[in-house]
Amino acid sequence: MLKNYINGEWCTSSATNYLDVINPATAEVLGTVPLSPATEVSSAAIAAADAFTSWRRIPPTERVQYLFKLKNLLEEHFDELARTITLECGKTLAESKGEMRRAIENVEVACGIPILMQGDYLEDVARGIDEFTIRQPIGVTAIIAPFNFPGMIPFWFMPYALACGNTTIIKPSEKVPLTMQKIFNLLAQTGLPKGVINLVNGAKEVVDAILDHPIIRAISFVGSTPIAKYVYSRAAANGKRAQCQGGAKNPIIVLPDADLETTIKIAADSAFGCAGQRCLAASLAVTVGEARQTFTEAISEVAQTRIVGYGLDEKVQMGPVITRESQTRIEGLIAKGIDEGATVLVDGRNPKITNYEQGNFIKPTILQNVNPQSEIARTEIFGPVLGLIHLNTIDDAIALVNSSEWGNMACLFTTSGAAARKFRYEADAGNIGINIGVAAPMAFFPFSGWKASFFGDLHGQGRHAVEFFTQTKVVVERWPKDWTRQF
Repeated sequence: MLKNYINGEWCTSSATNYLDVINPATAEVLGTVPLSPATEVSSAAIAAADAFTSWRRIPPTERVQYLFKLKNLLEEHFDELARTITLECGKTLAESKGEMRRAIENVEVACGIPILMQGDYLEDVARGIDEFTIRQPIGVTAIIAPFNFPGMIPFWFMPYALACGNTTIIKPSEKVPLTMQKIFNLLAQTGLPKGVINLVNGAKEVVDAILDHPIIRAISFVGSTPIAKYVYSRAAANGKRAQCQGGAKNPIIVLPDADLETTIKIAADSAFGCAGQRCLAASLAVTVGEARQTFTEAISEVAQTRIVGYGLDEKVQMGPVITRESQTRIEGLIAKGIDEGATVLVDGRNPKITNYEQGNFIKPTILQNVNPQSEIARTEIFGPVLGLIHLNTIDDAIALVNSSEWGNMACLFTTSGAAARKFRYEADAGNIGINIGVAAPMAFFPFSGWKASFFGDLHGQGRHAVEFFTQTKVVVERWPKDWTRQF
């Protein structure tokens, strides 16, 4: 039975309902997670509020020392954490290691908080009057994390919240709570003061308690767009700050002059990496002009030969999707696409994976002649399914990108600098890739997103995270000679 971590102590939940944590490749039960009641969110919030009073007064140069310790512990336990991600999430071990590397990068960036958190100062805004801004922590914060990156996504927010002087509560996905259990074991070894960081396992009751609790001042969320919209609206209605990353329907545009070999490799990794369970996964490939035939033939061959299986097996290139329900939903959307007129170029439904017949496997799937107005072209599949669309010009492709309700990522493959500049200038998406299939920003840049892919103003990572986890105070100051002691 997994435990919560509140006020520096591992606590057995009083929950009466539980869920099994299932290995999606083997159907093995890895553990049991409690669906904690709202009262345990309140206990964590009170502990975090009590800790905030003293934590915010610790100089930032001292606060980051805990993060330095955490970085070293994450490095020491790197392989163990990556293996845990693969066990409970299903991705390949190489993908899990890449995830943890990005988590560590965010810790490293947050250690620069003595510079990142600095304000501005201007003397003599009027005669004898100085004006300056300072950044101060906002208080108790909370992070509601998704299943697809149990190690990385909490680190888009947590190290910045702590470095800025806030305290925080993390709710991992109930589907993949084991990774965060292990990370909290490492956090406990850093010597962080009690209550600075807390963990509450659970489902919707815990989410709603976080959104409604008056002590909690700011919410960071990553998940599907309907839930992101729900979290954002309820948090905002309660006067909280919120940054809510939603879903996506990401297009990659392939021009006739693109380097085919490189484009195919990158496009396949983008579409089928992590079994397509990424908000930056390519789900539409838009070929322009003469790129159609060569790209279609090559991407089909790669999809058919991709090795699917248990992520701990060294040769495996793609693991399962997270649950049997997800598998059924994805296969249903493939069927929907066929009903709408798309043709199946590569069909990954109902695969037989030797020794892992109980796993939630779907092989890479490619749908050809997808109608840009169809439901399959507009719906986030969140699985290893790539739809092919053909258009005549780059202007048509950009118009397709901009007509979407989504705005997370769009990529262009070309050897034309003029086309690349036009695309990055005109495409309406928060993350743009040029000859890159997964436009995931480094930790010192914000993880952007537009339109229905993001709700809020400030994103995770980098300076955006610092701004989100601080509030700006403006001080106007005058010291007339007759009001102050003279020396």
